[in-house]
Amino acid sequence: MRAEAIEAPLFSAADFRRRAAREQAPHVDTDYGDHSLNPDLRHLIVHERLRDAAVMIAAVDHPDGATIILTKRTEKLRSHSGQIAFPGGRIDPTDPTPEFAAIRETEEEIGIGAETIEIVGRMPDYVSGSGFRISPVLGVARPGFMLTLNEDEVDDAFEVPLSFLMDPANHNRDSRIWQERERFFYTMPFGERYIWGVTAGIIRTLYERLYA
Repeated sequence: MRAEAIEAPLFSAADFRRRAAREQAPHVDTDYGDHSLNPDLRHLIVHERLRDAAVMIAAVDHPDGATIILTKRTEKLRSHSGQIAFPGGRIDPTDPTPEFAAIRETEEEIGIGAETIEIVGRMPDYVSGSGFRISPVLGVARPGFMLTLNEDEVDDAFEVPLSFLMDPANHNRDSRIWQERERFFYTMPFGERYIWGVTAGIIRTLYERLYA
């Protein structure tokens, strides 16, 4: 008698890996970004001068449920200072792929790289209002790693349960006035951490693509 396959628990790293396997670049006919909540601002957000960047969405394989690694950017950075972000940054001309860039930036920022994180997928690009076309790379990280923070870029790194981030009840909409117009964005407060803007938008996209 053939044994039935055991389904991985929801929000486990194994289940994340299975869902992420469906997200393989290149993607076609997809359009995600800050303009998703602000279609009237599309012409200001989506343009030909976008700079390429990549971020790492790493699910840490804990027995009681996966977590996602996030960082707090230093206050002295020129862009998005002090904000909660995924490890990542600009794609350099010498980077062969966004996946390579995401791993390189993650190792530079928090000290873990390919020896800890396995690449399992890549979501469609996300366009930010700050002028970046961001490639969200999906990975699974082995637990037990030691972080080494780059103090020039990162003040802190921490983990948030995947179950919290993938619960739409935690996805709030807020707005601010931007260039004399009301601009909408997602917020996901987590304890003393205030996740919002591009990071929250990418998390919302992850939910829509993998868990909705």
